[in-house]
Amino acid sequence: MDELSSEGFLTKICYFSGTGNTLWSAKTIARIIENEKGGLAGGHADSRVELIQIGIETEKDEIVLEADAVVLLFPSYAYGMPLAVHRFAEKAVFKTPYVAAFVTYGSTPAGTMAGLSRILKKKRIKATYFGRIPSVENYIAIFGTQKEKKVQRRLAMQRETTEAAARSVIERKTNWICPFRPLSSFIWLLFSALALKIFYRYYKVSADCNGCGICKKICPVSAITMKENRPVFSSKCEHCQGCLNWCPKRAIGFGRMTIGTPGYSHPEVTLNEMARKN
Repeated sequence: MDELSSEGFLTKICYFSGTGNTLWSAKTIARIIENEKGGLAGGHADSRVELIQIGIETEKDEIVLEADAVVLLFPSYAYGMPLAVHRFAEKAVFKTPYVAAFVTYGSTPAGTMAGLSRILKKKRIKATYFGRIPSVENYIAIFGTQKEKKVQRRLAMQRETTEAAARSVIERKTNWICPFRPLSSFIWLLFSALALKIFYRYYKVSADCNGCGICKKICPVSAITMKENRPVFSSKCEHCQGCLNWCPKRAIGFGRMTIGTPGYSHPEVTLNEMARKN
C-alpha cells in the first residue's frame, strides 16, 4: 500500500447527512477504525480518522483528499447521489490508493452507486469498494411515519451493516458494480434537474415556528436563511428532509409531512453534531 500520510495512517471519511442516519454510520466506522489496533497499517497503531462534511466542502474552490484511504458515505436520493455529493466527487482530487463508498437507504438504493463508479473510474484510483447500509426511512413526505417496530428493525440492520462496512475498509476489500443503470439515472436526472428546482418553493411554515433557527443551523448546504425569525428556503436545497425532521415545533411541512407530523432523526445523533461545521 502506498503511504501518503506523514504521521501514522490517515483515513478521511466524507459524509452527507440530513437526519443523522449517514452521520451515525460515519461516526461508527471512524470509531471502529480508530479502535482497531494496527488494522489499517499492518501493525501500525497510529490510525487517525478525519470526518468531513460534504455539503460545506463543495463551496471550496479546490478539494484535495490526501489520505491512505478515503471513505464516502451518503444517502440515496431518487436512486442517485445528492447533488452536493455528485459535485464533491467530481471536483475532488483523490490522492489516495483506496476509496470505499457506502450508500444509506430507507427503501432501495437501486442504481445509486452507478454514477459514482463512473466518476471514480475517471479518477484512476487503484482500488475501490462499493457497499450498502440499510437505515430508517426518513422521507416521511412520501413514505409517511414509520412504525416503531420497523424503526428498531432498521436500526439493528444499520448497526450490523455499518460494522461490516468498517471491516471492509480495514481489510481494504474491493469489488465492482455495473456503471450502467439507465432507469436509475433517468429518475435521478428528473429529480436533480427538475424536482429540486421547484420543491423548495412548497415548504410550508406554520405560526408555531418560534424562530429558533435550528433548521438553518443543521442544513448541510446552507440553503436556509432566517427572515423576520422565519426560515426562507432557497434553490440550494437538496431536499434532505433535515429541516422537516429536526424542527422542534413540527412547524415545517411538505407533502405527506404536514404541519405537526412526528419527525425522525437518528436516536444516537445529537442536534449539536448535525449543526457542527468542519
